[in-house]
Order: sequence, then structure tokens, then C-alpha cells
Amino acid sequence: MAPSSAGFVTALTTAAVATVGFLAYQASATAPTRAHTSGSAPAAAVAKAPRDRQNPTALPPGSGTGARVVYSVDDNRVWLVNPAGRVTRTFEVASGTVDPAPGTYAVTSRSNAVTGTDGTPIEHVVRFTSVDGVAIGFSAAVPSARPPIPSATAVRTGGIRESRPDGDAMWAFATIGATVVVIR
Repeated sequence: MAPSSAGFVTALTTAAVATVGFLAYQASATAPTRAHTSGSAPAAAVAKAPRDRQNPTALPPGSGTGARVVYSVDDNRVWLVNPAGRVTRTFEVASGTVDPAPGTYAVTSRSNAVTGTDGTPIEHVVRFTSVDGVAIGFSAAVPSARPPIPSATAVRTGGIRESRPDGDAMWAFATIGATVVVIR
């Protein structure tokens, strides 16, 4: 008995759908989780590095070499790494509303004391990129500062806030031209 043309078409359709599904899966597995939106692409993209579950403060492998600041967007953590590749300090941070894309950057500017885009007085600002006109950098809120009054419109902020002692350490460590590696 010869196969019917309807059965043949069904088999071909099933094979085509399976192939498209497989290709879509492959594409999604290699696509970045967030589009890079700044005017210039980072020097080298760094994917989500595997974390040491026994020691979550351990420097993630694949986060670069030499002296650098490593910032994990997903973990809200920073590592200050000396030229020998050893972590000299690690600490938690609070990110703004705009995140930098994974990649390697250099510190481009610093300010000792300014007012953040959210109206909070901040100090030891270390900037390393911008995304759609929003400056991205590390800073510490001045302790005596009052919280900003919430506005009716959402303010896009790129400040990665750290404690004052951590801000002091970042200020001493990340001078103009220092490497900043952003990972997921």
C-alpha cells in the first residue's frame, strides 16, 4: 500500500517545524541576553561567567587578566583586582536603571563630588561608559544626603552605588584609563 499524499505532506510539515524549532533554539542560545545600546561597542564581550557556588565572592573565571575592576551586572558585585590577578577587595553594589553591556571598558572621567541624576549628592564618581546619553559609573552617596523626592517621570540612572568605604577604595584604585570589565 502506497503512502497517501496527505500523510506525506504531514510528515514533511512535521520535519520542517522541528527543523525551524531546532534552529530557533540554537539562535537563542547564542544571542546576547541584552542588546548593546550605546554608540560604541565594547572592546570585548564577556559572557556570564560561571560562579563558584561554594564561594560566591570569588572572582569569576574568564573576567580578564591584570589590574582591573570587574563588575557583575547580574550579581551586583564588584571585584578590585591587582596587577598579579589577586582580588584586593570585593563588595556588593546597587545598580541604576540603565546597565552597561558586557565588555571591556576604560575609566574615562572622575568627579570628587557631584549631584547624581536622581538628585542625590554623591562622591568619588568613576565613569567608564554611557548608554543612550546616560553616564555609567561607580559612586557613593554622601551619608548626610536626603533621599531624592520621587518625580512624576522615571529618571534613567547609570550610577552603580557603593558604600562610602567601598567608594573610597574604588576612587584610589580606578584612575583614568583603568580597565573595567563588565560581565553578566
